[in-house]
Amino acid sequence: MPWKKPSDAPSGNKKSGGVDFSFNLNFFNGSKVTLLVIAGLLAAFWVLSGFYTIKESDRGVVLRFGKYVNTVQPGLNWKPTFIDKVYPVNITTVQSFSSSGMMLTKDENVVMVELNVQFKVSDAYKYLFSVTNANESLKQATDSALRYVVGHTTMDDVLTKGRQQVKKDTWTAMDQIIAPYDMGITILDVNMLPARAPEQVKDAFDDAIAAQEDEQRYIREAEAYAREIKPKAVGKVQRLGEEAEAYRQKVVLDAEGEVARFKAILPEYNNAPTLTRKRIYLETMEEIYSSNSKVLVDLPEENGTLIYLPIDRLVEQAKGGKK
Repeated sequence: MPWKKPSDAPSGNKKSGGVDFSFNLNFFNGSKVTLLVIAGLLAAFWVLSGFYTIKESDRGVVLRFGKYVNTVQPGLNWKPTFIDKVYPVNITTVQSFSSSGMMLTKDENVVMVELNVQFKVSDAYKYLFSVTNANESLKQATDSALRYVVGHTTMDDVLTKGRQQVKKDTWTAMDQIIAPYDMGITILDVNMLPARAPEQVKDAFDDAIAAQEDEQRYIREAEAYAREIKPKAVGKVQRLGEEAEAYRQKVVLDAEGEVARFKAILPEYNNAPTLTRKRIYLETMEEIYSSNSKVLVDLPEENGTLIYLPIDRLVEQAKGGKK
């Protein structure tokens, strides 16, 4: 018997043993549309779920099935959900941590040392995946560098005058330790906080530090005094030098004048030596007595006496009599 199409089948409800092909086709068409709608909704949700935003201070490290792809910049980005994964990393904020502990110095003394380190991320991918934990690795490197430097420094330098050198050496040692790991971290600053001695000997160390501070204060005061007194001393030296030079010139000029005067009277001396010598003697004695208030008169030898004339008192008496 030839097969009939569903449209050719007799109308009406089929009894037991019959199949309604028209109902099955409608159901199939409706299910297909529903699946397409659901698939479209899922696709739209998948696309929309891939949008994400990276902050201005961050960079996004993109992994595709666990493999590094690229680093995305701040702003709105898109990734295929369930395929790519993004790890935002802050690269602008300055981070800090402290490393401290009781450490043994070169001269076998124990001191409490604390160091503060400031750093920031320079490469987001290396920061995440070069080591297991970059922050913890940096802390361990800092602790190792600090203990090494303190162990090669005397306690006096750690506590007082050598702190800046300890800071510098620790920073250098830290850079050398982390360089092979290439962790994508840049150290910005290292601050060494005041070290202190154990509590058992703290008072003695405080006295020693106070004495050293007094020493430095006295040195600064001495330097200040030297800066104050030096210009005065230099000025005094210059003034004495100028006075000495002036005196030298005066003596030279006086000597030259005397020479000229003797040269001028030389012809007279040649003509009358005795008279000239007597005149010179009288002029010299006149000059000497004019600046002296006491006069001694030497009498002839047969008398054997020496007369003292108190000219200064006679002058005062004369002035008193006039009054």
